[in-house]
Amino acid sequence: MSERKITHSDYRYERKFFISSLSKFDVEQIVKYHPAIFSEIFYTRKVNNIYFDTYNLKNYIDNVNGNTERIKVRIRWYGDMFGYIKKPVLELKIKRGLLGKKISTPINSFTLDDKTSIQTIIQHLADSDISNLVDFQSLMPTLLNQYSRNYYLSSNGKYRITLDTVLKYYAINAYDNTFLDHNTDSDSVILELKYDKESDSSSDIISNYFPFRMTKSSKYVTGIETLYADVLHQ
Repeated sequence: MSERKITHSDYRYERKFFISSLSKFDVEQIVKYHPAIFSEIFYTRKVNNIYFDTYNLKNYIDNVNGNTERIKVRIRWYGDMFGYIKKPVLELKIKRGLLGKKISTPINSFTLDDKTSIQTIIQHLADSDISNLVDFQSLMPTLLNQYSRNYYLSSNGKYRITLDTVLKYYAINAYDNTFLDHNTDSDSVILELKYDKESDSSSDIISNYFPFRMTKSSKYVTGIETLYADVLHQ
């Protein structure tokens, strides 16, 4: 897979707002009437992820403990969650406090259903162009999730907002997945405000307009705690 392109994004800020008291329509109206003049820049699409973690859930624990340096490993694709998956991308999401960046590379297409061996996919990841950055053989699949995402951009082009709704979380393991154990949150809205480091000085003007507080919100952590609460609290 040496011919595949590795993409390195720049570090940027990500401020998250977990909203359970307002509908998606209400949040959309707040975004659209923001004085920064946000407009929708992309069509609504389904985002799917398979997350990987160590056997002792180090990435999950680092996030819960608020460690300033942490990483998430996931496969991302768009569209249908199950069936033949076209154009999946392997992503390493690296966090340094509120700053985050992604290293990503395309991987081979695969089929995701109850006959799929996720372990086979992991073996392919170990042969990827970014295998020197993560020990993929020490990882296991821990969560499959999907959400509907809308995209907005401020009129000056410096601030981007995404709205995530209809959050679905599925238990997943290396073998024998039925995908029957899942949870759907159709009520909450996750707003993410994203911008480059040089735009941080004016970010409070953007975020202070929102009638909700910035929160520590991770879909990965939420999914793990929703599906594996009994195991985590043993």
